[in-house]
Amino acid sequence: MKKNTFKLFTSGLLLGALALTTSCSSDDNKNSEPVNPVTDGRWITVAGAVMQTDPGDGNGGTKVYAISKENAIDPNFSVNVYDNGMPVQSTRTARLQSSVDGSTLFNITYTGANGGEYMTYKVNGANNFAESTAKVNISQYAGTSPRWVKLFDGDKTGVAVNITAPVVNTNADKSYKYTRGVATVLSLDMQQTLISGYKQYEIPLTAEEEAQGHHFFRLDAPTLNKAGNKLIIGTWMRKTDPATGQNAASFTRLGSKSVVVDYPSLENPKVITSTVGFGDTSGYRSFNSFVATDGNIYQATQRDTQKGSYILKINQSNEYDNSYVFSLDSALGIKGSYIDAWRYVGNGIAYAVYTYEGTEQGFLARLDLNARTAQKVEDIAYDADLNFGQYQGFVVDGNNFYIAVTPVGKDGNIYVIDIPSGKVTKGAKLVNKTGNHYIGVF
Repeated sequence: MKKNTFKLFTSGLLLGALALTTSCSSDDNKNSEPVNPVTDGRWITVAGAVMQTDPGDGNGGTKVYAISKENAIDPNFSVNVYDNGMPVQSTRTARLQSSVDGSTLFNITYTGANGGEYMTYKVNGANNFAESTAKVNISQYAGTSPRWVKLFDGDKTGVAVNITAPVVNTNADKSYKYTRGVATVLSLDMQQTLISGYKQYEIPLTAEEEAQGHHFFRLDAPTLNKAGNKLIIGTWMRKTDPATGQNAASFTRLGSKSVVVDYPSLENPKVITSTVGFGDTSGYRSFNSFVATDGNIYQATQRDTQKGSYILKINQSNEYDNSYVFSLDSALGIKGSYIDAWRYVGNGIAYAVYTYEGTEQGFLARLDLNARTAQKVEDIAYDADLNFGQYQGFVVDGNNFYIAVTPVGKDGNIYVIDIPSGKVTKGAKLVNKTGNHYIGVF
């Protein structure tokens, strides 16, 4: 119910006001405050990935086009980002972020001559994006293909992470010792366009794990905890065969791991391990963990072909809560689930795009993190060529959750979902081209 201010002159009026308060509970859902802040006049920027060699590879670059929220929810409105959009700087698929209010795009160029260069784009509508003159290149610290996300700190900070190609180390007798790369964690002041800090170090596993050949292959998807004093960084694990020194094609997975570092110093890396999940926690092209309304971090897993994806819980002591068990396989009644990307939307609710064993087709599910349940969203135009493998961007504004859904090489739509009720509305048409696909809204 909306807050109202009454000037109460008598106790009779006070009793009347109390009666009014208790009698309007049936309208609470209608008048309640939105789940998330609302930005009036917010732009919705649509991003499309261009085919390079193979349909859906997205390696030919990225184009963007901005529309109003009103147009985004209108099924009679059409967007053709490939004919009308503006290319953003990136040799391959750009890894984009947007400000909470949608007024700015943040980009770090992925590979190529300008790989690692950070710049911003002011969103002015349609294909009018004003590129910043202030830029900074982080490649000397984090490589030309850094993995990065912005923190949920009011659009102040981005964090890029990287690990050099892991190298096999041997003992004096040439027997296998361990495999390690050098990790970089770098903080980027997105408002001042400068590197605010970085640290580099090796991150060892336990002696037993390293002797078996396990090691970190990639870091990604850093998340700032509720207290603002720790970063939790996702990991992608691999294993060296100690007998050959070569990468093992398959192996028995360890429990899911994350690296925790102090913030803002980026010092004191510590490895935490889940005994619930066994997949990687790095995600791929987007956020992979979120601080929820309850103050805990929820994190998705990938690449566990035996047990599928899990949602893991990291408590406010920055340790895995192994009493929290949320298997997407069990919740959806499928096998070999794989979360390509997901987004927390408030009040314990999240949405995830996923696939599962036996199909490459993508689907959308609504997750209840508190009840540990999941439900496939049915009111989406599914297609055998729908693939969310490179999906990056969702928009959350007020009670609305926006997602772009296009099969590779086929037209699709923006869908707008009411967060409290789960009601789905088909929005603007997304005009596609052969081999291309839309990878998000920002």
